[in-house]
Amino acid sequence: MNDVLIDAETLAALPPESVRIVDCRFALSDPGQGEREFLEAHIPGAVYANLDRDLSDLSKQGLGRHPLPEPEAFAQTLSRWGWRPGARVVAYDDAGGALAAARLWWMLDAAGIVASVLDGGWRTWHDAALPIESGEAAPLAAPPVELRFDPERLVSYGELEVLRQRPATLLLDARGTPRFRGDSEPLDRVGGHVPGARNHPFTDNLAADGRFKPEAQLRGEWDAVLGRHAPQDVVHMCGSGVTACHNLLAMEAVGLRGSRLFAPSWSGWVSDPARPIATGD
Repeated sequence: MNDVLIDAETLAALPPESVRIVDCRFALSDPGQGEREFLEAHIPGAVYANLDRDLSDLSKQGLGRHPLPEPEAFAQTLSRWGWRPGARVVAYDDAGGALAAARLWWMLDAAGIVASVLDGGWRTWHDAALPIESGEAAPLAAPPVELRFDPERLVSYGELEVLRQRPATLLLDARGTPRFRGDSEPLDRVGGHVPGARNHPFTDNLAADGRFKPEAQLRGEWDAVLGRHAPQDVVHMCGSGVTACHNLLAMEAVGLRGSRLFAPSWSGWVSDPARPIATGD
């Protein structure tokens, strides 16, 4: 694997001043759960990132359940966390990276900031009996920085309409198969998927222990998914642009760089009842 994934022992050995660790634990059913768990126990020196508050801008309308924040707001968040240019960021959660470490990794990567995800997350750190601490984080705020998200990493509604008509495009939906098929929909207005999309649940990236599958196995599986499509032909989506980043991370981890994110994802797509919906496989 390349350095977008890091194991617990390697992270523990890094000089504290060289890295900013961010705890991204989050539960969609209880948005405050992750922060409570952070206060109980977390990796020493970590700060907490709330998916709704820090990694999204919920005031935006029509862009799904977790719209990306403006770059200026994200820059202010990084400053509040004490991040300084040149420092590496390592994100972790307790959902194999899906909620919401991969989301933070993608945002940082799209802004040109070196970032990694702790493979196996909080569980691997805890199970390795590495040091932990509790209570609120108290980082020293850093000077403000300027950043931007690379627009080439994102796909808009208008561009998706064009791209999905092209045979070269591979639109991959990271949600579980029942939601993709429309058999159930616990979160959004209606079930189903964008016509032409294919299903690749993010859970397919993980082994039984919650870590990413071995590199050779993961690369082989992704090569089979892509077929003749180049990584640059791939557009990722999910329910709200969060777990889709897990598929982006998996591709990056095995050297398949260049795919893009449709950030509004399914929740944004169905915000306009005029957009078409497909069900079944």
